[in-house]
Amino acid sequence: MRYPFADRVKMVKSSAVRELLSVIQRGDVISFAGGLPSEEFFPVQDVKKAYDRVFASGPKAMQYGLTEGYTPLRDLISEKMGRKGIESKTENILLTTGSQQAIDLFSRIMISPGDTVLTENPTYLAALQVFQSYEANVVPVEGDQEGMDPEDLEAKMKKLRPKFVYVVPTFSNPEGKVWSEERRKQLVELAHKYNVIIFEDDPYGEIQFHEDETYTPLAVMDEEGTHVLYTSTFSKTVVPALRTGWVTGPFQVIRMMAQAKQSADLHSSSLDQQALYYLMEDFDLESHIRTLRKEYYKRMLIMQDYLKGLNDPNLSWTEPKGGMFLFLKLEESINTTAVLMQAVENGVAYVPGAPFYVGNPQENTMRLNYTHSTPDKLKLGMDRLAQVLSRLKKPSDEPIIF
Repeated sequence: MRYPFADRVKMVKSSAVRELLSVIQRGDVISFAGGLPSEEFFPVQDVKKAYDRVFASGPKAMQYGLTEGYTPLRDLISEKMGRKGIESKTENILLTTGSQQAIDLFSRIMISPGDTVLTENPTYLAALQVFQSYEANVVPVEGDQEGMDPEDLEAKMKKLRPKFVYVVPTFSNPEGKVWSEERRKQLVELAHKYNVIIFEDDPYGEIQFHEDETYTPLAVMDEEGTHVLYTSTFSKTVVPALRTGWVTGPFQVIRMMAQAKQSADLHSSSLDQQALYYLMEDFDLESHIRTLRKEYYKRMLIMQDYLKGLNDPNLSWTEPKGGMFLFLKLEESINTTAVLMQAVENGVAYVPGAPFYVGNPQENTMRLNYTHSTPDKLKLGMDRLAQVLSRLKKPSDEPIIF
């Protein structure tokens, strides 16, 4: 039967990462593909104790909850936001099924077919997937390692009148770069000048390698609290399976997102939210995050030092100051999408860079995750990847030195 799907499903594309994960689960494949934290550091016993407290509180804990989310947890998040300098009242916080749902709900209430959304290029591929599903006109803004080019940004704001600007200014996905303070200020100033909303996605901000450096959230710079929505998640710092994220911003926008969420799922799991609340009460999350920062920094250095040891002049990347990824640019003749299955057959996986781009993708790029694999597996996986890349060198090229 030919099913009469809605026209908009033509815009729905499968996630490159989700498709890849189904492939790499077969056999002995070391995956640098997904944005996965390390299971070694999951606070399993603490999470179990938190759920025990939920169940001990009685059957009411298993009842329907508020669309906005479990109020005591939102109170704690409000305090957490305050420590970041973001003034966020409990009523301005919406709990979501991961920050991915926050992106979807915001897009649902903001985007009409043909509306323009401005993004970095490259940017988070699953956000692009959402924008495209709502038939947005996604337009990239030129930029560099400091962030969006303010001249190009202003020109596109003025000409295209975008509904919003989507950015990951701290440890961006996929590049791992950090916007300068000046570029952050310029974006917020332009947003006010042209009355454009900013959607600030900050899933990796807690995974900061250099404690002496300060990265100011855009939401802090929006002193009036009118032009920036901020979203984050517990998936990278606690456990992904809790699927708990949050979004905060202007009350009118949060209220509209809550109404959209009512039609989507009524509310995210209140059982998980209660467990997370008890966990945050009893568990030293800040100490846990410091452990993650230290270990993930070690793993990043292992991967980066290996790459440096290849002595390949055609290989480049930005050294991450935090987050979970290295984004490699190889020689122009290499198409990382075409090479992927060779890598999987050799026991290693990555995400090709092309899906992260809005138009004119750079096919010679790839994203590598360094947080999920142990140090030993990192080295073995990099050995396997280097073997694949070395076979791609032209006969006239100098071989990669291991």
